[in-house]
Amino acid sequence: MKKTFPLHEPGKADARVIDGIKYDVRKYVKRERRKTLPEGFSQWDFNCRVGANAATAEARTIDDVAGAIDAVAATGALAVYIEILAAAGHRTPRVVAPGIAASPPPAATEPAADSAPPPPEPGAAQSS
Repeated sequence: MKKTFPLHEPGKADARVIDGIKYDVRKYVKRERRKTLPEGFSQWDFNCRVGANAATAEARTIDDVAGAIDAVAATGALAVYIEILAAAGHRTPRVVAPGIAASPPPAATEPAADSAPPPPEPGAAQSS
């Protein structure tokens, strides 16, 4: 998707126009993610650029596009240029920090250190 969206429309509040732009971007990304991946790929990657026009658009991650739209609108620009291109990619495995191992959960028979003492038994005499 390569498109220039106007930030001002007569008869509409500017905030609603910006919300509509963000909605269109999210709808496009959802539609692209539903497409079948080519053989050997595990996810869709998105190459994004956002700016006041195509010449000044800067590269952004897909998570930063909404914030970039707000930033362009805050500068007083009349339009925002959005370019989102889907590309098949490979998911990278998460790396666990060395020396940090997942500890097993505490045994169910051990009382927790911060738990309250058990309630007194009924009929037992209480000492004061």
